[in-house]
Amino acid sequence: YKGKSINLSDEQKKFLYKLSRKTWAFFETFVVSGDNWLPPDNYQENPVERIAHRTSPTNMGLSLLANMAAWDFGYIPTEILLERTSNSLHTMHRMERYQGHFYNWYDTQTLEPMAPKYISTVDSGNLAGHLLTLKQGLLALGEAPVLHSRLFRGLKDTVNVLMEKTENDNLFQPLITDLDAAETREWKTVLSIRDQLQELAVKAETLAASIDQASEARWWADKLIKQIREALGDLYETAPWLQQNNFPARFQSLENMLSRIMTLNELAELEESVLPVIHVFTEDEIPEEEKRWLETLRRQVIETERRAKERLLTIQNLLKSCEEFADLKFDFLYDKSQRLLSIGYNVTDHRRDNSYYDLLASESRLTIFVGIAQGKLMQDSWFALGRQLTNPGTSPVLVSWSGSMFEYLMPLLVMPNYDHTLLDQTYRTSVQKQIEYGRKRDVPWGVSESGYNMVDASLNYQYRAFGVPGLGLKRGLGEDLVVAPYAAVMALMVAPEEAAENLLDMEAEGFGGKYGMFEAIDYTASRLTR
Repeated sequence: YKGKSINLSDEQKKFLYKLSRKTWAFFETFVVSGDNWLPPDNYQENPVERIAHRTSPTNMGLSLLANMAAWDFGYIPTEILLERTSNSLHTMHRMERYQGHFYNWYDTQTLEPMAPKYISTVDSGNLAGHLLTLKQGLLALGEAPVLHSRLFRGLKDTVNVLMEKTENDNLFQPLITDLDAAETREWKTVLSIRDQLQELAVKAETLAASIDQASEARWWADKLIKQIREALGDLYETAPWLQQNNFPARFQSLENMLSRIMTLNELAELEESVLPVIHVFTEDEIPEEEKRWLETLRRQVIETERRAKERLLTIQNLLKSCEEFADLKFDFLYDKSQRLLSIGYNVTDHRRDNSYYDLLASESRLTIFVGIAQGKLMQDSWFALGRQLTNPGTSPVLVSWSGSMFEYLMPLLVMPNYDHTLLDQTYRTSVQKQIEYGRKRDVPWGVSESGYNMVDASLNYQYRAFGVPGLGLKRGLGEDLVVAPYAAVMALMVAPEEAAENLLDMEAEGFGGKYGMFEAIDYTASRLTR
């Protein structure tokens, strides 16, 4: 929705920034080496605390995009982005696939496919679309400043979450004052940014020492310190010459050349511009001590270029992996007579499903979009998708199977939108229908596929699709009432003001936790605790 005027209040913006920071905390906490840098499907707090050590292609794709989003928001520097992305893609190279497709579920600790070995058409398309999106983000890194402009905004988000967890706002005022000034300042040199980060690190560590170690506030204070230290680490990694002692006065021109904020591509060509200047200085009659200083600087400039080139090579390797994993074969999933993709393929039984994705208003349209873009599917596959319309009281909208927000908006995360088209109208109307349904049932709005208040014998919450009556073909949609906050988060793309207010209401009702919003809230009378 480019060009759309968005009018969020300061309170809404602050809330959404905090929500994004908490959501990233899930990924930085759980997407770690113990799970081979793959995202566990969920973390369950009650009735039994446990991590679901399984993952799907959709989870993998969204986790990779979460890394990119965290960089965009200033929560991680480029070094951490590349490290986390490399770790995940390296794991994916070790995982068994079929015809280029990842299986529907894997054990994140053993990397074994979970039985039965099954290819999900939707999951494969989601991963491919997410990888192609990630590729574009990685491509842009070469021309991006090595220090992200949102670095201080990202730190401010963490401080705001930290303030939420304590009762003494005065503790944080010096940090907030510094970050407010840093966020709006026009930074010109890496030296000034280094000095600011070092000052922030001291203040953050002093602050953390005054907070109870066992509290959630201390957990967030440690996150803040880690965030600052990672930014400093990335700064020294890309500019090793910062370890040099102060520049002698006669070398001021060198300091000016080196300290300006450069892109990765510029750092990869640093020797060409700086070494001739160093050479000129060494030819002059200067003290031996200054000659040694210049020689050290010369080596550090060479090291700076080497590291930049190494980082660019890492990016190129990641791009190749994105291309490889997004290169899928669709022949065994495609039915020529129907011109449609089947729901999936059971590899264990060597059997293609007899059911097909035949609605445009389904999450499968991303798979078909990607297949056509890659020349793997004919364009008529797009037009074979059903365009049945329903009129839920506002304007016509494409009907889906279960009336869930996932079906309508999941592909929009990475697909383009075109104003005044049938899909554009469907996005708006489906969200409006969700809003109206929430009001009618007197609950926050946002219904999608999600967990709900039923557990199996091992006390794991169950999961299935829920939807809004009138939007879906599926019968009995009004029998359950399960609200999924993530559905409202997706609706931020379509109705940002309404969705932000809805999420604030959910937060006020206790739907938020340590890692952002909870999966779902089950209002179904038959499943409520008596």
